[in-house]
Amino acid sequence: MQADAIVSRLHAFLTAHVYPNEQRYAHELDATPSRWTQPPIMETLKAQAREMGLWNLFLPEPEYGAGLSNREYAPLCELMGRSPIAPEIFNCNAPDTGNMEVLARYGSPAQRAQWLEPLLRGEIRSGFSMTEPGVASSDATNIAASIRRDGDAYVLHGRKWWTTGALHPHARILIFMGKSDTSAPVHKQQSMMLVPIDTPGVRIVRNLPVFGFDDAPFGHCEIAFEDVRVPAENLILGEGRGFEIAQGRLGPGRLHHCLRLIGLAERTLERMCVRVRDRVTFGRPLAAQGVVREWIARSRIEIDQTRLLVYRAAAELDEAGNKGAAPALAMAKVAAPRMAQDVVDRAIQAFGAEGLLDDAGLAHAWINARSLRIADGPDEVHLRSIAKAELAKYDA
Repeated sequence: MQADAIVSRLHAFLTAHVYPNEQRYAHELDATPSRWTQPPIMETLKAQAREMGLWNLFLPEPEYGAGLSNREYAPLCELMGRSPIAPEIFNCNAPDTGNMEVLARYGSPAQRAQWLEPLLRGEIRSGFSMTEPGVASSDATNIAASIRRDGDAYVLHGRKWWTTGALHPHARILIFMGKSDTSAPVHKQQSMMLVPIDTPGVRIVRNLPVFGFDDAPFGHCEIAFEDVRVPAENLILGEGRGFEIAQGRLGPGRLHHCLRLIGLAERTLERMCVRVRDRVTFGRPLAAQGVVREWIARSRIEIDQTRLLVYRAAAELDEAGNKGAAPALAMAKVAAPRMAQDVVDRAIQAFGAEGLLDDAGLAHAWINARSLRIADGPDEVHLRSIAKAELAKYDA
């Protein structure tokens, strides 16, 4: 199927089914005894999306997904970013996207059959346990959790946090990264294991709210792994391959975050334009104020600039792989959250007191943009790598 045709169909589905049901989703979630419950409307929308073939669009492998390149997927991911509930509806939500990519590219046939297949069908959800509270995890070589071989099993011990999705009612599997050989070269010490979330010794310590938002029903969790015993066949790819897998996973994941942020910023700008045309202060619509027009103009410039940068990163990822596209991906990862944060901040100012609430989705949009200046590598780490690549041009 041509990517342009999917864009049109996805846009139509969002307009007809997703935007009108955002409030219903929120109301159903709030009406449940526990917020860690899947609102019924989500399963209805997922079934409709799958029936229409708008499913697993992120996977370039045609046997698993739509078979699109990163550049072809870019406008689709951007569209999904316009709604906080859209990515899950189309089974294109993080961290499941990255975990499915890991299983599709590095998993054994048995691992794919047990975990990838139900993830592809949207029947279960997953988490990725890499970041740790006790170390600076922006440098993954700092990870201290242990993976120890014991006969026909591995024993895992450590504490992880910001494992997104672990409290979702459909969460079934975690990918755990730890050190299996501290005497190996620094980038060969880490391994990754598949850990069913109900394995003895896996204990969810707490949900971690982001600026007060619990992000239910997904949740970002601190998890204790206390002498967790898993079969040896749960090892992904092989001992010492964890850093390699992480690097392969993070490239597309960072790109997807940037693309969704462009969609978020576009919808925010639309809301701001409608608001300032309707809102009157001192006898004139806000849209007539010079400073407000400047906010709108700057937002349009910054969104379009960022889109060009992120789409270029998508094309480079297709052409040169994760390593070759690393500088472009780093630039995109710095630019997109900052742009979205600035656009949302202007919209909050235009909405006035209402902007401080989440009635128009602005509070959560700002938090989303702000948190992504830390998630998947803080700005400073990416700026460091950008400068390193730039200076390397002058080594000769």
